Amino acid sequence: MTSRLVSLLLPTYNEAENIGPLIEAIDATVTVPHEILVVDDDSPDGTWQRVEEIARTNPRVRLERRRADRGLTKSLQHGIDLAQEDVVVWMDCDFSMPPAVIPELLSKIAEGYDIAVGSRFVAGGKQKTSAETSKDSPFAIVLSTMGGWIMRLLLFPSFHDYTSGFIAVRREVLQRIRLHGDYGEYFIDLIVRAKLLKFRIAEIPYVCAERRAGMSKTAPTAPLLLRRCAQYGRQIVRMEWIRLKHLFGATISDN
Repeated sequence: MTSRLVSLLLPTYNEAENIGPLIEAIDATVTVPHEILVVDDDSPDGTWQRVEEIARTNPRVRLERRRADRGLTKSLQHGIDLAQEDVVVWMDCDFSMPPAVIPELLSKIAEGYDIAVGSRFVAGGKQKTSAETSKDSPFAIVLSTMGGWIMRLLLFPSFHDYTSGFIAVRREVLQRIRLHGDYGEYFIDLIVRAKLLKFRIAEIPYVCAERRAGMSKTAPTAPLLLRRCAQYGRQIVRMEWIRLKHLFGATISDN
């Protein structure tokens, strides 16, 4: 029996309508041996029950139901700790990130890259289109675009999508770098530390689509959107400080 090579990590909260079709799409497009590890934050909409049903007939699927100490970054790190394979992939579970791009990420890892990132901001990639067609608020779209410019200016201009969250990573990288943060700012930390540690990173374009069902967790309300902006701002300042210290000989650690 051929051993599996890839752990696909799916962090979920209230994605009952999306998770079944997403698992089917991943299985259809990922042809290398793989496992699918769903880490669910005890979703009240029944996401974890749906995954339990799928796992009874799909031996590639595992469920980890988290009843305490929940949150996106903690769930991702917990999933990484449980993942059994050489490469770990994770993505959002609302179909905004197309499963068809996963083989392209894995191809870059096979070429020798340590990290492959699905990017909206390289040639061929695209952010959610506009306020007229997007379910996100116009303010959220503008802030996301501006934030990307600021991060490229202050951190590493050669990297483009610091809030992607769509990634394939060699296990060796994740053994050196643990995830830190409350929400999406963990990704800024991961990329900056990986750049400072000289890991090879590739960006693959993807077109960010609308979520198929359910509600966005990123910024469903104006107060939460402002909170996310503040978190990202603090993280940018923190990572710029770490980057500057590194230039003067400081050692990069995982914390």
